[in-house]
Amino acid sequence: MSAQQDRGEYQALTYFQLMEVSLRELLVEKGVVSEQAVSDTVEDMRRRGPETGARVVAKAWVDAEFKRLLLENGTRACEAMGIDVPVLKLVVVENTPQVHNMIVCTLCSCYPRMLLGIPPDWYKSRNYRSRAVREPRAVLAEFGLQIAEDVTIRVHDSTADMRYMVLPMRPAGTEGWNEARLASIVNRDSMIGVAVPTIPKP
Repeated sequence: MSAQQDRGEYQALTYFQLMEVSLRELLVEKGVVSEQAVSDTVEDMRRRGPETGARVVAKAWVDAEFKRLLLENGTRACEAMGIDVPVLKLVVVENTPQVHNMIVCTLCSCYPRMLLGIPPDWYKSRNYRSRAVREPRAVLAEFGLQIAEDVTIRVHDSTADMRYMVLPMRPAGTEGWNEARLASIVNRDSMIGVAVPTIPKP
């Protein structure tokens, strides 16, 4: 027990946290899952990073047929790479010189975890969730991303059964790079749409 708990300063669970605890305890009690299985699954999720999504982006940059499939059916394209997208519709939206995309989940924090790992705290914040749809250009500017006025910004709202991922534009100067090298410049924020891939300065 921590010193804070010892003083009786407990933080109340939110409604959804209470639901999660209650459901997990019920499933364990009924023998549907074990505490160890739950712990292993949570730890596996915590270990995931954006590397899987970066591999998907890099492949789309070098393989026109894969890119076509990815934009047509993100779930099927990922499965073709051996990436499991369980019971979800994955929609991949492409950035172009005319259109910049960003993703949000206005209701909670739905997010393509199988590709990007655990969502950052700011993605789950009420500030981002409410302002991204109302003033996306201002929000992007706060991330240090200035979008020209003649570029359309489209905000995509994830749902419980649909996840979005941004396919960023390939930076100039990466001609001839292999997929591994390309994947190394794709980060989580560029696949959410609040950043763009850049070539590291020598």
